[in-house]
Amino acid sequence: MREFGLKLWSTNTDHYFEEAQHLHSSGIFSYVELYVIPNTLDTLEKWKTLGIPINLHCPHSLHGFNLAVQDKEKSNKEIYEQVKQFADELCSEYIVFHGGIDGDTEETVRQLRAFNESRTVLENKPHKPRPGVGGRQCRGATVEEIKYILGEVGCGFCLDIGHAICSANSQKIDRWKYIEEFNKLHPKVYHLTDNFVDDEFDQHLHFGDGSFDVGRIFGVIGDGKKITVETKKNSETSLEDFEKDISFLCRTGVV
Repeated sequence: MREFGLKLWSTNTDHYFEEAQHLHSSGIFSYVELYVIPNTLDTLEKWKTLGIPINLHCPHSLHGFNLAVQDKEKSNKEIYEQVKQFADELCSEYIVFHGGIDGDTEETVRQLRAFNESRTVLENKPHKPRPGVGGRQCRGATVEEIKYILGEVGCGFCLDIGHAICSANSQKIDRWKYIEEFNKLHPKVYHLTDNFVDDEFDQHLHFGDGSFDVGRIFGVIGDGKKITVETKKNSETSLEDFEKDISFLCRTGVV
């Protein structure tokens, strides 16, 4: 059986918190992947009461964390220390990191090594940052770059299926062969949403709103894997859309 994860943010200690407990007790999902927004350590005590396994996602460039840029090293370390405290106290199995935007791959390697974090998993990215994010190229957007960073840092891998398809589209290469090449790196966890299959940017669509062949994707992933569902949240007070996404996967017969 696959284990599905619910993506939440460290600030989601109100409506989502209680509904997550209900959905988890109903068997809808197995774990939370918690994105730690910087300077929210005041929420940690509440998360310790959730009663659901929690894994961590480090902030990315939208919250000022960019491993590829040397000038960001000091603030990156400060943010990582906050994430580490969440991970330690919540007994997180892994911490997802993005490689950064622009900058230099060697800098990404150097800063990740300095963390000396055994729970690190590196997530692959689209080739181009989304409009409005800034920058020209994401680090960790190719199989070769991911392989290099994994080898140099000695960390695990998070395969984001949508990101892989977006990157393949930017490079004008076969998207399915590209996913299979990434999958040979033995991902510890997967990220999944729907999207338009020819797009270069990940829109985090609900399943059925895009054109991904979910059945084929699950054929690549196989059974017994952790899969964090990263579809967008339509409501600030309800997780009904997440429950519908899981139901969609069940109806397709791939769960």
